[in-house]
Amino acid sequence: MTETGPATDTAPVRLAPGDPAPEFSLPDADGTPVSLASYRGRRVIVYCYPAALTPGCTTQAVDFTAAAGDLAEAGLDIIGISPDAPEKLTRFREQESLSITLLSDQDKQVLTAYGAYGPKKLYGKEVVGVIRSTFVLDAEGRVEKAAYNVKATGHVAKLRRDLGIE
Repeated sequence: MTETGPATDTAPVRLAPGDPAPEFSLPDADGTPVSLASYRGRRVIVYCYPAALTPGCTTQAVDFTAAAGDLAEAGLDIIGISPDAPEKLTRFREQESLSITLLSDQDKQVLTAYGAYGPKKLYGKEVVGVIRSTFVLDAEGRVEKAAYNVKATGHVAKLRRDLGIE
């Protein structure tokens, strides 16, 4: 028998358009539970990122915050999910003046359910971690768009173009 390592070493399940979005309830930066179900009736951008207060993740969060008004006008709310503790998310929000919802998934169950946690290449090496991913969910909670291995820089601008929000 060949060793494959822990279950997290297997390729993650990838979501595709039309799939139901996995439900969740996670604490925000203030420790208040936020559930996906509370967004029914509105479209939601759920983006998964590796770590608050790092250069790429900061760029992406700042870009989402800058675009939040235009996205809200287009009927889209924004939720960022990382494995960071709520206390770190609070520092991230305050240090970078972020206005978007940041959620803590410390056990990585939601990240895994979205296919955003698993093996990935980092500086040429295979590691297990958060796969930077973005999902657009419709008002009924189904996946409209799923993008994996997105780049932090320029991603929000590309997403706006893809959604026709210039």
